[in-house]
This record gives sequence, C-alpha cells and structure tokens, in this order.
Amino acid sequence: MTATATQPIRVYADTSVYGGVFDDDFGTSSRAFFEQIEAGCYRLVTSPLLREELLGAPARVREWYERFAPGSEQVVVSEAAVLLQQAYLSAGIVGRLWEADALHVAIATTSGCRVIVSWNFKHIVSFQKIPLYNGVNLTRGFGAIAIHSPPEVVEYEDQDI
Repeated sequence: MTATATQPIRVYADTSVYGGVFDDDFGTSSRAFFEQIEAGCYRLVTSPLLREELLGAPARVREWYERFAPGSEQVVVSEAAVLLQQAYLSAGIVGRLWEADALHVAIATTSGCRVIVSWNFKHIVSFQKIPLYNGVNLTRGFGAIAIHSPPEVVEYEDQDI
C-alpha cells in the first residue's frame, strides 16, 4: 500500500490504534504502524473526534497521540462527514449507539483518505460492514475507502512486491 516518496498515502487511524500501542495483543502491530508513519510511509490524518475520544484515555495513550499530532494532518468534522455518517446509520450499518464509529469512517472518507486503520472489528474492520460502508460511499458520490487493521497495512522488509 505504499505511495510515491513525494506523496505518502493519507491514512486515518481511529482511537483504537492509539490505545492498541499499549495492549498486549495489539501493541506490536500498532507500534509498527506508527513507526511507518515516522518513516514517512504514510501521512497520518486526525480529527477533532479522535482528540475528543482520547480525552478519557489513560495518560500514556494521550501522550502517544501528542507525540504524533504535530506531524499529522488535522481535518475537520465537515457537514459532508455528518451527512455521510447519517447515511451509514440510515442504512443500518451500525446503530445509533455506535455513531462515533460511523463518524470516523465518514471523516476518513470525506477528507479523501485512502485508508482507515482500526482495531474495531465489530463496527469498522468487519467483513460484513466494509462493503456496506463502501456501497453508501459510492451512492453518495465518494470513492471506496480501504478499511484495515494495523498488521494489514504494515509493510515488512521481506515482502515481495
């Protein structure tokens, strides 16, 4: 999933990826993802929703976010993102209880990210939900967005291209 050296792929990482850095099961892949951000393989995109959700996170998770915030691209929660979120909810992709998850996908989509990275296997990185998100995206005039977990986007030196 690499881009050219001059234009790295814009990637939106949701809250779970930041918290995943300190998780026994997800830490290795989450840290490898952020190492590739530092190496310039990807352009990290963040949003006010991400910042807001991290307010209640443990200090070390907030500090991890702050480490990457200066080099990230901050996007807004646009009207287009809110309308797309509502379209996801109307389509029944997720229920109102998980509207923030739908908003993460909508923000990533409307801000032109090629990928959203998440550990949320129930509401975002779901075999059943990914085509539904992209179906709504296409009917609303947006392109499809790749939705993956961190190990799926981390590039390993021994990979054949």
